Amino acid sequence: QVQLVESGGGLVQPGGSLRLSCAASGSFSSIYSMDMGWYRQAPGKQRELVAGFGPFGITNYADSVKGRFTIARDNTKNTIYLQMNSPKPEDTAIYFCYADPTVNPGRRYWGQGTQVTVSS
Repeated sequence: QVQLVESGGGLVQPGGSLRLSCAASGSFSSIYSMDMGWYRQAPGKQRELVAGFGPFGITNYADSVKGRFTIARDNTKNTIYLQMNSPKPEDTAIYFCYADPTVNPGRRYWGQGTQVTVSS
C-alpha cells in the first residue's frame, strides 16, 4: 500500500508561482521504485496528465505547461513537487498526485487532490 498526501494548493495570481508537494508513505523501498507525477481535473473536464516521472526518471509534461511547470523529487523526503510558474486561469483545477509502483504493474495509487485556483 502507498499513501499520497498533497499540499500547497491555494489561490495564486496569474503570473505568480506556487509549489505543490506530494508526500508518499507506505510499502515501498524508494520513490525511485515508482513512476510518480501529477494529474489535474478542471470542472466539467476529464482528468489530464500534467507532468510525471517515467522509467529511468525521464520526465514528461503536457504541452500546455511546458516551460512553465517543473516536476522534481526528493528521495530523502519521499516527496515529489510541482513548481508552477506563470500560472494561467486555465490551470485552475484540482491537482492529484499518483504513484505506479514498478513492482506492481497496473496498480495506481492516488492522493486526495489539492485545489489550485489561478485568479486575480
